[in-house]
Amino acid sequence: MSEAVTRTVTTPPGLLASLDPLLREWLPRQRWFAGKGRPVTGFTLVEATELLPATSSLGLYHLLVRAHQPFVPSHGAPGHPGDCYQLLIGVREALSPRLAPALIGHVSTGPLAGRTVYDALHDTRPAELLLEALRSRARVGKLRFERDPGQDIRSGLVPRVVTAEQSNSSIVYGDTFILKLLRRIVPGVNPDLELPLALAREGCPRVPAPTAWMVADIAPSADPVVSAGSDPAGQPYVLGVLQPFLQGASDGWELALRELAKGEDFGAEARALGRATAEVHAALARALPTVTLGHRQLQVTVGGMIERLDAAVQAVPALRPYARGLRSAFTALGDLAAEGHTWTPQRVHGDLHLGQCLRSPAGEWWLIDFEGEPARPLAERRMPQPTARDVAGMLRSFDYAARSADPPQADWAETCRAAYCSGYAEASGRDPRTDPVLLRAYETDKAIYEVVYEARHRPDWLPVPLAAIERLASTGHLT
Repeated sequence: MSEAVTRTVTTPPGLLASLDPLLREWLPRQRWFAGKGRPVTGFTLVEATELLPATSSLGLYHLLVRAHQPFVPSHGAPGHPGDCYQLLIGVREALSPRLAPALIGHVSTGPLAGRTVYDALHDTRPAELLLEALRSRARVGKLRFERDPGQDIRSGLVPRVVTAEQSNSSIVYGDTFILKLLRRIVPGVNPDLELPLALAREGCPRVPAPTAWMVADIAPSADPVVSAGSDPAGQPYVLGVLQPFLQGASDGWELALRELAKGEDFGAEARALGRATAEVHAALARALPTVTLGHRQLQVTVGGMIERLDAAVQAVPALRPYARGLRSAFTALGDLAAEGHTWTPQRVHGDLHLGQCLRSPAGEWWLIDFEGEPARPLAERRMPQPTARDVAGMLRSFDYAARSADPPQADWAETCRAAYCSGYAEASGRDPRTDPVLLRAYETDKAIYEVVYEARHRPDWLPVPLAAIERLASTGHLT
């Protein structure tokens, strides 16, 4: 890696043009591609960095590219310039059978003509190169690799890519570290790095402390989003975060499904998870500023919920019979604020569910993946929110798990929901159920989001959130 750090970084002209037809076919097939259902019409190169020259047996390019797609603005919103994606492109004469699933295609024109390109994260040497860059705090072109000086990174750790489908990509190094590489990239402070760093400063044991991270220092003029004014300060792009690998930990979602299949009670785990959530919330409230949410501020929040409801009703006709009842969940919250009620929002996880939690073999729970909902703007994801948002997300996750069973186990979900809230109260001194209007509004907002998502991506799952929609619209019942 030292050669790559010291030499001048050059990118062959015509590189993106030669990759364009292959990326148009390959990119939309990736799980982490955000623009599914719309064709890719072209690309803009935000930044390209040659990590290994393509003249060798293995070439390696780090690319940040914007994918342009047809976009129809709504409610007078401006057109979107396209999402920016992080790609690590390997270049070889031919791929071994082991790398065949990573194939992007065979280049026919341009500087890589006659070569084969592929997703290099599946290849051992490029993965090793990334870890070495983090270990040595390398700088290559616009790429900057940083690490916590108090943590050591051993060289020689064997990498393996995580094959489970997810919205980003991850590499595990020798059961010691896991590198999460963000795929959809936005300029600015990313909460997936910001919040774990803040929690580490607070000594919170419920979130793994970042060991190292990689960023790109992009000039505002190089990116149409930045030059258009969304981030005039030219904030770096956070590209990836290296954290300790929690060996032997169980994914919360998979653990819940296993217990369901065995007919086992999950109440004790849900209670412990509630306590862990409250501990993280308390640490975030100490580490970062909180605000007061009164009538005027809440009007904006309620207005956004109603806008999302209206858009969802237009997109998913099955929601129409419930629209009035769902709206009442939001207007009731606005009415409380009008009466003088206030809340104290703070930084929260933002996308909390069972799949964002890990349980150690000793029974301790950790919270991971603080990126928030990737589809929402970064500024919105970094805004203080009522802790009820995270609680509502977890309540919905218990419901999802219970309804994925055959037959659905509604009682199991109710037990978990109650236990989780009780555990949260034990650690925080405040039971989320004592603010039912706020909790109902956030659970309703989440269920509406789920309906739209399932209608677009997994129609067979649509009955799961619709069952919650019926409950929330008709009675406003909570645990």
